[in-house]
Amino acid sequence: MKTVYFADIILPVPLPRLFTYEISEEWISNVEIGSRVIVPFGKKKIYSGIIYSLHDTKPEDYETKEIISVLDETPVVNEIQLNFWNWIAQYYMCTLGEVYKAALPSGLKLESETKVHYNSEFIAEEKLSPKENLVLDYLSENKTATIQDLNNLTDLKNSLPIIKSLLEREAVFISERLKDGYKPKTKKIIRLSEDYYKEQKIQNAFTDLGNAKKQLEIFMTFFTLIGGANPSNFAKSIDKNVLRDKSNASSTQIKELVKKGYFVEEEEQISRLTKSNDSLRGVHQLSESQQKAYDQIKTHFEDKNSVLLHGVTSSGKTEIYIHLIKEQLEKGKKVLYLLPEIALTTQITSRLKKVFGNELGIYHSKYTDAERVEVYDDILKNNNYKVVVGVRSSVFLPFDNLGLIIIDEEHENTYKQFDPAPRYHARDAAMVLAHYHGAKVLLGTATPSLESYQNAQLGKYGLVELFERYEGIQMPRIITVNVREERRKKKMNSHFSPVLVQHINEALENDEKIILFQNRRGFSPYLECNQCGWVPKCDYCDVSMTYHKHINQLTCHYCGNSYTLPRVCKACGSPSLQTKGFGTEKIEEDIKLIFPEVKVARMDLDTSRTRKSHETIIGNFERGEIDILIGTQMISKGLDFDHVSVVGILNADSMLNYPDFRAFERSFQLMSQVSGRAGRKKKQGTVILQTSNPDNPVIIDVINNNFNQHFHSQMEERKAYKYPPYYRLIYLTVKHRNQNTVNQASDYLGEYLRSVFSHRVVGPQAPTISKIQNWHLRKIMLKIEGGVSLTKVKDLIQDAITTLVSHPGFKATIVQADVDPM
Repeated sequence: MKTVYFADIILPVPLPRLFTYEISEEWISNVEIGSRVIVPFGKKKIYSGIIYSLHDTKPEDYETKEIISVLDETPVVNEIQLNFWNWIAQYYMCTLGEVYKAALPSGLKLESETKVHYNSEFIAEEKLSPKENLVLDYLSENKTATIQDLNNLTDLKNSLPIIKSLLEREAVFISERLKDGYKPKTKKIIRLSEDYYKEQKIQNAFTDLGNAKKQLEIFMTFFTLIGGANPSNFAKSIDKNVLRDKSNASSTQIKELVKKGYFVEEEEQISRLTKSNDSLRGVHQLSESQQKAYDQIKTHFEDKNSVLLHGVTSSGKTEIYIHLIKEQLEKGKKVLYLLPEIALTTQITSRLKKVFGNELGIYHSKYTDAERVEVYDDILKNNNYKVVVGVRSSVFLPFDNLGLIIIDEEHENTYKQFDPAPRYHARDAAMVLAHYHGAKVLLGTATPSLESYQNAQLGKYGLVELFERYEGIQMPRIITVNVREERRKKKMNSHFSPVLVQHINEALENDEKIILFQNRRGFSPYLECNQCGWVPKCDYCDVSMTYHKHINQLTCHYCGNSYTLPRVCKACGSPSLQTKGFGTEKIEEDIKLIFPEVKVARMDLDTSRTRKSHETIIGNFERGEIDILIGTQMISKGLDFDHVSVVGILNADSMLNYPDFRAFERSFQLMSQVSGRAGRKKKQGTVILQTSNPDNPVIIDVINNNFNQHFHSQMEERKAYKYPPYYRLIYLTVKHRNQNTVNQASDYLGEYLRSVFSHRVVGPQAPTISKIQNWHLRKIMLKIEGGVSLTKVKDLIQDAITTLVSHPGFKATIVQADVDPM
């Protein structure tokens, strides 16, 4: 066997290649594919990378550097993951480094962190600028700081130019140190010193401590907590805080006993993840219709790898999932349960915990990075978690024995990653992941995506339909209200029609709950001057600022830029600035004015930023502590509430009129899903759908719960205009700081692509929002018909992008590819 001397490493950098490093003899016996290694990169950077392959071929084009160290005794990435990463990178036109950055929790990725140090020998020979003085004053006091520290603490958006100037004057110098993102959580424990493991020694200790009453009390409490002065208990340890509290002592008094040699104080690593001690329940018996669907799914799995479960809202799909999970665990397999929203995990995990207890793991972005590392580690090494509930990033966890992937609410566009790369779709990626594991996939939804339903129609997926709601609950009654007519007759009370107000009143009188849906957060989408028509826009993005009344600020929802509400128009000086449109915050304020005695809560991105906020709002609503819940699409799916008798959809038109070929599909899905929250237990619910166009075919299909009619009409349009699922789409977004340059670059790229792909190229054109964070954008769309090799298409696109960025005038241009955009 040949000796391995070189390793190809995946580094977290957006460069389209692997990097070969030399392995010194010191590390030869430690290296394994999938392990993390520390390597130098460039002149000063240090990264942790993943070993992709081992070989004995020295690169001819460059001198190799040596691996600095190996971080892991066993690999943190398995072979299936590496194959999966490869597929993601190739299919979604990104680099392995970008996949690596997305796939691993930050705590498992180490990067060098630039430190700026103060030069105490520096003498200023010429006058420094105020900003240079500010940075130097801070450094002279703190001696060292990161660039981020200097940005934050000196209120400078970018301190790099100042640091560069100070470096040239030799007032500061910089260094690199490795930044470790993950630190284990520990607690201090106290145990008996081995010198006192004999009973006679303990008797002597009691005698010796006779004059130190408090220390004697602590000593006696310790033995009480470990179960007595019995040799079988001597090796036991006690949490230092517990010992301190039980003996009413101080940490200093316990420390004295450690100093005297009676106790040993140690640090013990503990999990950040909570364990449940609740007793488990068995699975519920399925109803007749659920059992039929369950049997059909199992039958389909005999000859198909994927099944679409099309079940109306409240049909009991989750209970079918639980039975399928139970079956996989009995076979010794693991299950991945994907959800589109963190908000959904609260109720789903509560139900699953009652059945699967501590075998259930949770993985999403509201967990701290350290907690995500611990979940990742457990799946990799400990095997405690047999079922993992998570959002889209869960597809990157290190599973080794997957039997089933459940994709709940498979139609949701939140399964698609938009920024940064990889711009993957978790539903489609999960299909490939299942293939690598030899696992089955179940897609569940009340409103299938056109692509998935088409696959079921063509026989690629098995199709199981469940149109009976659990316990025979009726589908909600949907009443449309023509708000244009109501406004003309001056009957509207703010944004609420008389019909909606009447039904809210009746529900409140019957002690029932109400959900109001408005898919826009904030108080008002924009302000406008009544005199000259001026609208406040973001300084960095081509978008109007949204008004948030509770903080009295205008905020950009694209870059986060915000400033205080102006008192007068900046264009004409008039004080007549007026809010236009309405968001959830405005609805909340108006509802409180109309129903002052009612308990109201709002659930949107602004009220759900912390990890516990989702759970708190949902828990309060479940317990009846909230009468009216107002929310965005967060409340539109998957949540199961008792006693919700009325759902109000306040502005159906805003969804229908969105400039996107999927607008009608998404509108149908959102309206159907939010309608499904009504009447889920023992009583038919009512949905009040407010619109200016009650004759819109999508609204008629929602009222009639006619998915088939909606599907066929949309498919005809998609076919006529060459959109998915008949054609594959690839978007190319060209970005540059200069508007003229981005126009020239996108025109150049568009012409190049047209010479290769002809009529398949649409654009370039400015997107709806043509500037974000000072980057000017232009978009090119490619429509690729079926039967064409996508791999070949992507290679030709990559050649075109390389040609563009190699052009002297376009070197600073960025081109982002989005395959199968949403």
